[in-house]
Amino acid sequence: MRGIVLAGGSGTRMYPLTLVTSKQLLPIYDKPMIYYPLSVLMLAEIRDILIISAPESLPDLRALLGDGAQLGLNLTYAEQPEPRGIADAFIVGAEHVGGSASALILGDNLFHGTGFGELLRGSAARLDGCTLFGYPVADPERYGIGELDERGELVSIEEKPERPRSNNAITGLYFYDSDVVDLARDLRPSARGELEISDINQMYLKNGRARLVTLGRGFTWLDAGTHKSLLDAGQYVQVLENRQGVRVACVEEIALRMGFITAEDCFRLGNRMKNSGYGQYVMDVAGSLS
Repeated sequence: MRGIVLAGGSGTRMYPLTLVTSKQLLPIYDKPMIYYPLSVLMLAEIRDILIISAPESLPDLRALLGDGAQLGLNLTYAEQPEPRGIADAFIVGAEHVGGSASALILGDNLFHGTGFGELLRGSAARLDGCTLFGYPVADPERYGIGELDERGELVSIEEKPERPRSNNAITGLYFYDSDVVDLARDLRPSARGELEISDINQMYLKNGRARLVTLGRGFTWLDAGTHKSLLDAGQYVQVLENRQGVRVACVEEIALRMGFITAEDCFRLGNRMKNSGYGQYVMDVAGSLS
């Protein structure tokens, strides 16, 4: 399975913070925002990852992450000159995806929960068409909503319904088989001029090949795309890390635990940041797992 992080857009909802930097480089507590979606793909055991962003943001993203070799990854980059919708990621990333299944995650989404890695890897292994991930919300009229029947099968998808049939919001994480590239190429822009990911999801649903995995109690999903939600996400991570003594979305630790790098590699990565609490944590993890 190949991975895509869609880190595009102009970040206008975050002005003036994003006037001179990419939204995905803003901090969520102790690390750049892009670490959070990147860590999700790593937990799914995905190592070939394409990062799509605006041309002016790519140099800074490359400076931060490089080619990914230090994390045991193969990172490549592609330009999306202007926002053209989420589904455009599969047109921009068509060569990267090739004939493989793929996972797409939005660059401002944060996921966390015990056993999340096992859930992701199991969902990838069982992929047959399209797998979406739902999260219960109190205000479903603001989201794309997936409705399940009594057998737990996905029966409808509605965008921002006035009368929601469910409270399962469809999150910014999507698994698709290799057909998704051709489906994206056949899309017509919506009324707002974008290629909508919901249209692709509807195609899979119509063919009986869409599944919704509900992230229930014990999981957290946050969208850090506004000033308030960025602050909320940072406070969530701060409280969790300070109380439990672990780091959320620590890509070095994940790379070590997934077997992508050695403990010695991990220690060297931490040592480069040894004057920070984050760097000290990475070195401590490497020492405990060596």
